[in-house]
Amino acid sequence: MVITTTPSIEGRPIRDYLGIVTGEAILGANLFKDFGASIRDVVGGRSAGYEKDLKKARETALAEMQQVAEALGANAVVGVDLDYETLKGSMLMVTASGTAVKVD
Repeated sequence: MVITTTPSIEGRPIRDYLGIVTGEAILGANLFKDFGASIRDVVGGRSAGYEKDLKKARETALAEMQQVAEALGANAVVGVDLDYETLKGSMLMVTASGTAVKVD
């Protein structure tokens, strides 16, 4: 399945628009990651733990969106948008949305 942020796929005309599809992932960080990240905020540097969680959440949201698109009979999702939010300070929410389509 082709998943793209662009509104079309070059050389593959869209035959059918099947609707908007979404996928969500909410992950909680633990106390030790929060503490480590707060130290890095003061002294500088990257938080490998948070980066790993962010990647996992993004992959989960995209996979869920793809499953919904496949259930509709799509072979591509165009116009994909990723949105990142924090909930209650230590919860991370990633939402992926796009348009499920059939392309040639």
